[in-house]
Amino acid sequence: MSLDLMIWLLLFGALLLGVPIFVSLGMATFIALTLSDIPLSIIPLDLYKVSELFPLLAVPAFIFAGALMERGGMAQQIIDVASILVGRFTGGLALATIVGCVFFAAMIGSGPGTTAAMGALMIPSMVRQGYSKDYSAAVCSTGGTLGILIPPSNPMIVYGVIANVSIASLFMAGFIPGFFVGICLMTTSYIIARKRGFKGTDEKYTVSDFFKTCGRNIFALLAPVIILGGIYAGIFTPVEASVVAVVYAFLVGWIINKKLTWKGLWESFNLTNVATGTVLIVVGVSTLFGRFVTMYEVPQRLAKAIMQVSTDPFIVLLMIGGFLFFLGMFMETLATVVIITPVVLPLLKQLGVDPIHFGIILVMTNEIAMLTPPLGVNLFVAMQLSNLSLEKVAKAAFPYILTLIICTIIVMRFPSIVLFLPNLFGSF
Repeated sequence: MSLDLMIWLLLFGALLLGVPIFVSLGMATFIALTLSDIPLSIIPLDLYKVSELFPLLAVPAFIFAGALMERGGMAQQIIDVASILVGRFTGGLALATIVGCVFFAAMIGSGPGTTAAMGALMIPSMVRQGYSKDYSAAVCSTGGTLGILIPPSNPMIVYGVIANVSIASLFMAGFIPGFFVGICLMTTSYIIARKRGFKGTDEKYTVSDFFKTCGRNIFALLAPVIILGGIYAGIFTPVEASVVAVVYAFLVGWIINKKLTWKGLWESFNLTNVATGTVLIVVGVSTLFGRFVTMYEVPQRLAKAIMQVSTDPFIVLLMIGGFLFFLGMFMETLATVVIITPVVLPLLKQLGVDPIHFGIILVMTNEIAMLTPPLGVNLFVAMQLSNLSLEKVAKAAFPYILTLIICTIIVMRFPSIVLFLPNLFGSF
């Protein structure tokens, strides 16, 4: 057995056994470097380089901002507006949940965070209105996946750092696919609701009611405009935007809504510390893993093997997408991004695939991974909120998984869906 094959088996074996990703990556890379001529002194040097990756500063800030927004009442305000927009349609509360996920995703960049915020509010509401628990949990878990596709997105930030791609361009590229997927999920919810007889709300709203509700909740609605508008207008960078999001969320939750408490603030700090530590240590070890990938010419050999099958970029993307679908059942989003990117991106560049296009595809496959057992993290969040078994939530989410797969294939086939906005605004 060759050394590089042994290292790969060790890595994936450790991950399947539940060993933390940073330990699995570090252990496999350390053994590879020990058995090579590369001095081990590069380990502390590469880990230190992580502190110089300025774009990563946006990750803890967006996580903190999302926690403050949830505890400061902004999630509820978004739901209030969404309910007026679509609440009266068949399956109206489900449609309002997905619309709420779209808006909340545009503020925090986290899939599980979006699921938790929307699910805590909407699962009890839907159940009270006669919706089944499994349907309610499935809607919240699938709507929550938009948290990593609609910018800002924490996985996009990590991918941008590893792939050396403009994070602002990635954010811009996620808009059209994000709204496209959101509409498709709403359509799926509507069809299921119609089949199962889930009606909308009986409350009647006028245009005046809508504008009054928007006026009361204007600060929550302005958050995506300020955060993303500032980035695209060149007022501040993604990192600066993340800090603006923190300040804005604190001021709205503490002073305007008056729902952010000292306890909520402390919980937000704790959540941010844990999540940030996970991200930074994984990215740090992934730089070492990149040494192993480069040392054993993994991208070159993978390119040779795949190109013997096909050189059509769409076929290659389908093959990689199928592999990512399988991998996502056992690995969480960050692990997939840091392991797969340095391996397949050189091959895709060779075939003429734009790195921004692949970045969005990678995020979309990770959306599916959030819904596929045994690891689907959004399923676990929805399961806890609904007090249902994993099997019931996963079964109810299956139609949405099919919808996400179809959307991903469409985006693979038509790169302009992703690249239209970056190309349009990049020319200015």
